[in-house]
Amino acid sequence: MSLKIPPGKLLLSETNNVELAKRNILVHPPEPPAEFLMEDTSKGLYVGRTDVLSVPFFWNPSYATNPHIAIVGISGSGKSYFIKTLLIRASFVWGANAIIIDWAGEYKDWVLETGGKLVALGKGNYLNLLDLGGMRPYDRIKQVLRTLEILTDIAQYPEQKRLTEQAIEEAYVRAKFKLDSRDQRDELGNKLEAPTLKDVVKILEEMKQLGTYQYPAELDNAIHRIKSFTREGEDYFAQKSTVNLDEIVSSGLVDLDLTGLPDENARALGALTMLQFIKEKMRLEGAQTTKGVKLITVLDEAWKIAGEENSDVVMIVREGRKYNFSLIIASQNPTDINQAIFSNVGTTFILKTKFENYLDYLQGSLRFSNYMRKKIMQFGVGQTAVNIAFHTPLQFAQTFIIHKIEGEEPIKDFFITFEGVEGVAMAFSISIKKNEFRDRLRRFGLAEEDVQEITSTFEKSSRRMNVIDLALLLEKKRVDRRIVVDFLKEMGVDDATIINIFTKVDFKKSGKVGKPTRLLLKK
Repeated sequence: MSLKIPPGKLLLSETNNVELAKRNILVHPPEPPAEFLMEDTSKGLYVGRTDVLSVPFFWNPSYATNPHIAIVGISGSGKSYFIKTLLIRASFVWGANAIIIDWAGEYKDWVLETGGKLVALGKGNYLNLLDLGGMRPYDRIKQVLRTLEILTDIAQYPEQKRLTEQAIEEAYVRAKFKLDSRDQRDELGNKLEAPTLKDVVKILEEMKQLGTYQYPAELDNAIHRIKSFTREGEDYFAQKSTVNLDEIVSSGLVDLDLTGLPDENARALGALTMLQFIKEKMRLEGAQTTKGVKLITVLDEAWKIAGEENSDVVMIVREGRKYNFSLIIASQNPTDINQAIFSNVGTTFILKTKFENYLDYLQGSLRFSNYMRKKIMQFGVGQTAVNIAFHTPLQFAQTFIIHKIEGEEPIKDFFITFEGVEGVAMAFSISIKKNEFRDRLRRFGLAEEDVQEITSTFEKSSRRMNVIDLALLLEKKRVDRRIVVDFLKEMGVDDATIINIFTKVDFKKSGKVGKPTRLLLKK
């Protein structure tokens, strides 16, 4: 029997403590206290507002165990947008430098637009694998061999590994380097020039010509392995460096573009080499007495090297804090990131993640609740769960939700080109502001995931798209043709051109080859 309460009246009743506890009247929501989320806002990077209490969250490495970040989420969830936001704000707030190890060339246009520097390996830039970067030759040899163990099968062949190590040592000795010294100069005080892998191959081939080595097959295989990095046209790591390693870590924003390299192994070699030089730069500068971040290194989709526990990625994560160096590692697939990284980064941002095995891995690594897991599966673009390893002894929620990342990047124009449209000059194009274009797509009724996908398609093509391809893409997203026609008319496209655009669209959709029949307009 239900009890009816007159309007405007309160009903007092007795209840026991157990029943009262179930109601959770005074329980704080799953968010850290505001004083931690907003600690010293002048030195933090603003991310967004919390989902429950709408408290502004400023990421500040001073309250986390270290300044390293992991970012995971499916394609289109907002990872690269968030990374760009963090780098822009870190530059303004801390004056931090940043190096993006750009596996897929996703950031190079943006870096150039912001006034940054582009270093494109395989496209006119070289990185000598035997450069020292301030190291002793003995230390550099160990790093090179560890890299070869990650990228090749050399660890399975101890004799070939020994031969390679011996040949690299000999290459340094012939170039008059002192193996146990950091200061490498000739008798006149001039800086010595480092040998290359081509010198290493030459030494191994000399051994072969002597014919006295007792395991010729081992020697042949050692030569073959090193030669794979020295062939003409593929000797990106076997020529004199065009990259100044001292300058690259203090040049503001730098994009190390790896897309000019031929395969995953070559890209991994470039990434590992740069990380090794960065790590050595940290150690040479020594532990810092002041707090802050001097250099941020970004690794995006670097699965080849992020999954190895003996990789320099893990070493930087473990040592970077005391040197004021920060690492941001991002991936669509969190299982590509070694658990040693998740257990050592101070902050993890989890954007939309829908695969059960990915969530199993994240939940097992970060120990968040099933409630949080369910929320992550329901995320839209730009929503994120934040897991922070606070260094405070106080106990409160370490994983909480940001309603939407409030990011920023330079205003950019998108260009719609008309090449291939009957009766239109090949060079003709119209422009529209990126934000205006995204708002227009939303008014078309597209979901945020579709808006992000179309935006990414523009950005991957240097912010240009042919009008026929755009019309095809919008129709694929179920945007009514009449809406697309109205959009083109508002952009100043005449009726005859619109008819010819959709003639070509229909022809492409039919899958025919050759040229479409030209339409004549009736007056």
